[in-house]
Amino acid sequence: MGLGAGSLSGSLGFQWLLFLGLVSPALGAARSGFQQTSHLSSYEIITPWRLTRERREAPRPSSEQVSYVIQAEGKEHIIHLERNKDLLPKDFVVYTYNNEGALISDYPDIQNHCHYRGYVEGVYNSSIALSDCFGLRGLLHIENMSYGIEPLQNSSHFEHVFYRMDDVHREPVKCGVSNKDIEEEIVKDEEEEPPSVTQLLRRRRAVLPQTRYVELFIVVDKERYDMMGRNQTAVREEMIRLANYLDSMYIMLNIRIVLVGLEIWTNGNLINIIGGAGDVLGNFVQWREKFLITRRRHDSAQLVLKKGFGGTAGMAFVGTVCSRSHAGGINVFGQITVETFASIVAHELGHNLGMNHDDGRDCYCGAKSCIMNSGASGSRNFSTCSAEDFEKLTLNKGGNCLLNIPKPDEAYSAPFCGNKLVDPGEECDCGTPKECELDPCCEGSTCKLKSSAECAYGDCCQDCWFLPGGTLCRGKTNECDVPEYCNGSSQFCQPDVFIQNGYPCQNNKAYCYNGMCQYYDAQCQVIFGSKAKAAPRDCFIDVNSKGDRFGNCGFSGNEYKKCATGNALCGKLQCENVQEMPVFGIVPAIIQTPGRGTKCWGVDFQLGSDVPDPGMVNEGTRCDVGKICRNFQCVNASVLNYDCDIQKKCHGHGYVIAIRIVTVTMAGLPPIVILQDTEEVWTVDLHTTLLWLSRLRTQHGVREDADWVSGLAQWIKDLALPELRCRLQKWLKSGIAVAVV
Repeated sequence: MGLGAGSLSGSLGFQWLLFLGLVSPALGAARSGFQQTSHLSSYEIITPWRLTRERREAPRPSSEQVSYVIQAEGKEHIIHLERNKDLLPKDFVVYTYNNEGALISDYPDIQNHCHYRGYVEGVYNSSIALSDCFGLRGLLHIENMSYGIEPLQNSSHFEHVFYRMDDVHREPVKCGVSNKDIEEEIVKDEEEEPPSVTQLLRRRRAVLPQTRYVELFIVVDKERYDMMGRNQTAVREEMIRLANYLDSMYIMLNIRIVLVGLEIWTNGNLINIIGGAGDVLGNFVQWREKFLITRRRHDSAQLVLKKGFGGTAGMAFVGTVCSRSHAGGINVFGQITVETFASIVAHELGHNLGMNHDDGRDCYCGAKSCIMNSGASGSRNFSTCSAEDFEKLTLNKGGNCLLNIPKPDEAYSAPFCGNKLVDPGEECDCGTPKECELDPCCEGSTCKLKSSAECAYGDCCQDCWFLPGGTLCRGKTNECDVPEYCNGSSQFCQPDVFIQNGYPCQNNKAYCYNGMCQYYDAQCQVIFGSKAKAAPRDCFIDVNSKGDRFGNCGFSGNEYKKCATGNALCGKLQCENVQEMPVFGIVPAIIQTPGRGTKCWGVDFQLGSDVPDPGMVNEGTRCDVGKICRNFQCVNASVLNYDCDIQKKCHGHGYVIAIRIVTVTMAGLPPIVILQDTEEVWTVDLHTTLLWLSRLRTQHGVREDADWVSGLAQWIKDLALPELRCRLQKWLKSGIAVAVV
């Protein structure tokens, strides 16, 4: 039987049979595990049985599909499980460090892992994510109620602790401001008997029918590693369980979580974790940008650390999932279970995916609390608000990196034809046999292309054929971006690149930073409308010297930090000429401060302590001559490592993109400048350039016709520049870093 939702056979009508402090036949068995259950206000001791054709038998090693019978809350339930084949591949890699700090890459053979997903027979919309490595451990979601199950310690009879996640005692932690009306909203939810979460989110599926793939990288800090007894295998298995839980939560939004990497800081933390959550988050994303992305491509990285932050469970940037510099979050994993911790990571990852807190909004998820509630409630349900927030992110092109199906060498997924992931040895994967009936390009039984097809998916694949070279596949979004084009020989768009950080923009009044021209007026207009502009310098100094929620330079511990005069332009954004109020998914607090001859407007989005405030000045903004904002400080722009003088290298007719390719305009011919991936530069005339390209083309085995050189010269003069660029890249087998634009 394949995994799916069964028909609803009737209400379970669950009632608790055992409460902490009451005597029951199972209580004696539980005493040995009192410490295990001391955090539970109520639980049951149950003995699952593996179901076979003979109905019941004792547990045995893991298999591809397995079913169990569990007796809980007065009812017998049959749970059907299937190994989560989308989780780990043969090339699963774990990064660690030796005593000298050298990076070690390990490829453990764990294909026959014990992590499953499934459902409860006869219960509509039920879902399960658990492992059976050493007993059953994981989460069950039944009729809008979440349950945990784990082996009873020291039991020799396969006994397990079964409990509601609502009955887990937790230290009060939060991921943002608390909602004073939360209790009233819970009562309202119960009274109105909202529909199931799947029904609530089905409309989102209609708008966003395409599955999104979040390529997730997890980093575990030294203290958490020590807490696990310095056992790398234990840490690895724990993080695999975490990824399995996350995947089961996000699948309701048609989002798949693909674990693409795990790093354990075995020899010491590689960032400074002293300070507040904001400081640590900033340090982590900077480390990620500089070191991690170069090793393993991913969409979001989440740091798992033991250290707490005074009641804050985590912190992440909002809507930055595809950002090179800010797609990350930090998550506190202290004395709580992996099942509970999964809701924290789901929450912080949700921020990266554009989701704001549910507090104060008309949100429903079919349960008492939702994942994006600021109180870190332990829920595993996303709300309608979260679905809408994610929809806005995708419609605003903020989640383009989620559209690519992970390539075989990048995805941690066991080879399995039918999982909608193109695994090693596969050319395509259209899913189930029923789904493949409608696919004109892919053979569902073999995951190979049909004889008439060149491709089956990708931005540069249409109707099973490669789009012609020169077809725009990713447009230029602003003056600091460059367009990308199909090369005619691949279904994938060329890598997304942008102009090098530090390149002048906005008529030399600003700098390019991570693909955007960062300047005050533009940020004011995003918040306050097209007429707004930056307030005078005095506004920034007066307001940001106060060190409160409306004027500060970040946090120092749990307190707002006052801005020194030299850093005032890197604190809270101050605008003037405001004629429109912000329109966002949440209602911000706006402050108007009388200035010297003007009114200074600022905003506090009240997103909570786990979310960086978008009302702060953007990093990379020019704050003085030759200076930019970085970590709420006005620092020398040399930190951007901009090293290309276009006047010298391109004769004033070019620009440099981030992957180190120099391009020139027609006005720059001759001469042409070509920058290879070796970073060597040639400045030559047109004839020499043609001869060099001809030799390079010959070296790569591309046949040269008699009129190639003269033909290329004519193309350079006459054809559209984007088409020329793609033709050259195609001739050079798409493997040479050369562009003439």
